[in-house]
Amino acid sequence: METALFVVVGYLSGSVTWGYWLVRVFRHEDVRTKGSGNVGATNVWRVYGRRLGLAAVFLDTAKGFVPVFIATQVAGHGVGALTGAAAMLGHARPIFLKFQKGGKMVATAGGSFLGLAPMVGGCGAAVWLAVFGLTRYASVASMVSAASLPLWAWLLGYPWPVVVFAGAAAVAVIVLHRANIKRLLRGEENRFHRAPKAKPAASP
Repeated sequence: METALFVVVGYLSGSVTWGYWLVRVFRHEDVRTKGSGNVGATNVWRVYGRRLGLAAVFLDTAKGFVPVFIATQVAGHGVGALTGAAAMLGHARPIFLKFQKGGKMVATAGGSFLGLAPMVGGCGAAVWLAVFGLTRYASVASMVSAASLPLWAWLLGYPWPVVVFAGAAAVAVIVLHRANIKRLLRGEENRFHRAPKAKPAASP
């Protein structure tokens, strides 16, 4: 009963697609009609800028972290892993959007691992930042970071539920990036570009 409760809470938490709701509340628009049409933080950032993008990243991470951290502390790594999987599923197929296509689970997966296995989550985040800094491709950073999770879980000696969940999460994130992979192969994937520095005002 306890396990089922945590799984349900994880799914409902994951189903709160913050990218969609932030844009709906503050811009009165449907982010699914903008940019790539995705409700995830990357599309929000591209279309609406850093403020809403950062807010979406933080909240999508938190909705994975909070239920998984509580489940892990109360019931152990196995239940924590199931709760994280449920949160990721909720983000991908959110009940509050009538099970329509959600996001690609990257931030929610990151939050789940920070709650379940903080060192794995931290290493995954470091990989994401390093790859993104080198390539400026959010999709590449997300896939490489996700693929590294089972390696970190194994190297750091976490129990088997964490290693299995890490492997499953990696596969899920990569599968959801199929369209990105095709665009990368065609040379059509969009990079994030640093904003140009403002030019100093001319002297009067």
